[in-house]
Amino acid sequence: MRAPRRPTALVGRWFRGSDVVARGLLTPGELRSSAWRRVFPDVYVDATCAVDHALLARIAATTLVPGAVVTGASAAVLWGLTDLAGVDDPVELTVAPGVPRPSCAGVVVRRRSLPAEQVLRRGAVLVATPEATALELATRLDPVEAVVLLDRCVAERLTSLAALRESAAGLTGRGCRRARAAVDRADGLAGSPQETRLRMVLHDSHLPRPVAQFEVRDAGRFLGRVDFAWPAHRIALEYEGAWHTTQIAADRRRIEALQAAGWRVLFVTAADLHRPAMLLARIAAALTASSDS
Repeated sequence: MRAPRRPTALVGRWFRGSDVVARGLLTPGELRSSAWRRVFPDVYVDATCAVDHALLARIAATTLVPGAVVTGASAAVLWGLTDLAGVDDPVELTVAPGVPRPSCAGVVVRRRSLPAEQVLRRGAVLVATPEATALELATRLDPVEAVVLLDRCVAERLTSLAALRESAAGLTGRGCRRARAAVDRADGLAGSPQETRLRMVLHDSHLPRPVAQFEVRDAGRFLGRVDFAWPAHRIALEYEGAWHTTQIAADRRRIEALQAAGWRVLFVTAADLHRPAMLLARIAAALTASSDS
């Protein structure tokens, strides 16, 4: 069987089908071959290309709605938070008021004014800044997950807590209070989303607030950093995620050093976060025991 014809000018690229047919690069029959993949109405991509949400966002912003700004979860994907939208999720674009808003399956186009300082150019694509993106998503998420997202943006160095606070101070419109509340609760210290969720459980409880990312020292000697600590009680709380399996020996030595210095280390798993009352009771008992000893 003869392999489909693949003009060099189209290899590794996306294009409008009607355009390449009009230019004589492909016939309508060739356009329907396995060499090309249809991703939007009349928009095709070389079938050898890996199609993910980031590629779809770039295609939509440059080919379907030229001049549009990639926003929302699609912008987050372009900033590296690739798990926030997949190939089956609609691409989110924003155009200025008065600009035609085409209707296209797989694309959501909103009209609103975006200040110039909230837009950056990445190659040929206009995208909302990390701060604008994070705060927009924070207006949609529940209170805890909004904080998780903001902490993650800081941890992955997409932005800083100071930049988020400055941007949040000027927010107006729907959801602005929710976003500001999330910024107020973010600390940018968590090493993982689960650590942020654990911190929210602790902060929303009756327990005294722990110190996040506390450095434990004994006579000035650094023993280790713990996720959360109640220094006066010499109690540390560690979220035990999958990453521990890659550094078992080092982690064990750190825990042993803490215990030798008189610290008690409590561990939290994902299952514990589904039973917060039991988790908090366990921590409370440890704090009470340390006070009584």
